[in-house]
Amino acid sequence: MTIVVFLGSLLGAMAIGMPIAFALILCGVALMYQQDLFDAQIVAQNIINGADSFPLMAVPFFMLAGEIMNEGGLSRRIVNLALALVGHIRGGLGFVAIFAACVLASLSGSAVADAAALSALLVPMMIKAGHDPARSGGLIASGAIIGPIIPPSIGFIIFGVAGNLSITKLFLAGIAPGILIGLALCATWWWIARKEGASLPPRQSGEQRRRAFFESLWALFLPVIIIVGLKLGIFTPTEAAVVAAVYSLFVATCIYRELGLAQLYAVLVSAAKVTSVVMFLVAAALVSAWLITVADLPGQVTELLAPFMDSPKLLMLMIMLLVVAVGTAMDMTPTILILTPVLVPVVKEAGIDPIYFGVLFIINNAIGLITPPVGTVLNVVCGSAKLSMDEIMKGVWPFLLAELAVLLLLVLFPSLVTAPAAWLAG
Repeated sequence: MTIVVFLGSLLGAMAIGMPIAFALILCGVALMYQQDLFDAQIVAQNIINGADSFPLMAVPFFMLAGEIMNEGGLSRRIVNLALALVGHIRGGLGFVAIFAACVLASLSGSAVADAAALSALLVPMMIKAGHDPARSGGLIASGAIIGPIIPPSIGFIIFGVAGNLSITKLFLAGIAPGILIGLALCATWWWIARKEGASLPPRQSGEQRRRAFFESLWALFLPVIIIVGLKLGIFTPTEAAVVAAVYSLFVATCIYRELGLAQLYAVLVSAAKVTSVVMFLVAAALVSAWLITVADLPGQVTELLAPFMDSPKLLMLMIMLLVVAVGTAMDMTPTILILTPVLVPVVKEAGIDPIYFGVLFIINNAIGLITPPVGTVLNVVCGSAKLSMDEIMKGVWPFLLAELAVLLLLVLFPSLVTAPAAWLAG
């Protein structure tokens, strides 16, 4: 009965168009009535406690860092470096997009920010070179979702807070899977690009490559600083977010000098708007999360999944199929907030490493960003590249299948995640 009340109230509120944050609060209130525990003070207290979290302070700073990098020239220099290195080979602009997506992922942690930057810079270039517009947009959308997988990742921060898990361990465990997805996209693009007659940009000279490298060097230092700092315990993920924001601001204003005071105000406002939406979602989710624990919803879900509990791989496969289905209809952040309190106790009960589960869970949610009909990243690329949703949906399928294949591979061979994570953690 508790599961029926939980799903019925949540889905019913969303069906009538209620914002997800308010739907989560309503879901919590419905569970309180079902448990005969209703108290308005409990609702208010949980909302306040939901936002009162030191790890969550990383979210606004990483958001700010991403905005500064896009406006301050860091993202553009990463793209220029990729163009200098691989732009001249067959399908080179696609490899540029994938390389730039992986590097930008290690800078911003946001799929939406990376999609906006890459689509504005590269889609016009790819179309002009003769690449299919739908395929070009689909590739860039698929590459952008590496953002929440390679650290620093806003998705890992929210999952770590919701599941009470180490964000540093999640960050380090996401590096190898993110690179695997990048390689899968490279293989898929190579297969597609060999059939296209696109023109190639001219091969750049050694001097041009050196110039592009040294111009991007300040931007390339940032992921090194973050990963080394986390691995050596110099700073926490929250402190790493502050380092990222301050460093990117310094480079954009003092080194590249492309971000003035007037632009900085707009950047701060934009980052504040996005952060307020995410933080209110997190705060609202704690109401339902508290009731999920009180009502022992994870225990009831464990009973439903009892036939699969003796086979961790089969259980992971069933959970991944569930998350894929949810991801087609719901954005990443609310999916994490709704499902994490329910699923983390279940995987722990089944003996599955929660860090390993968290990596696959975030990858699955990131893939949901390019699955129709919601597909937040698809919408961003459509708007930025001036493509229709029908066009980009046709172009994204090969890359979506490649990423799902990587996800299946990680389910079947957990050591692809756990072994590199253990090595990086020392």
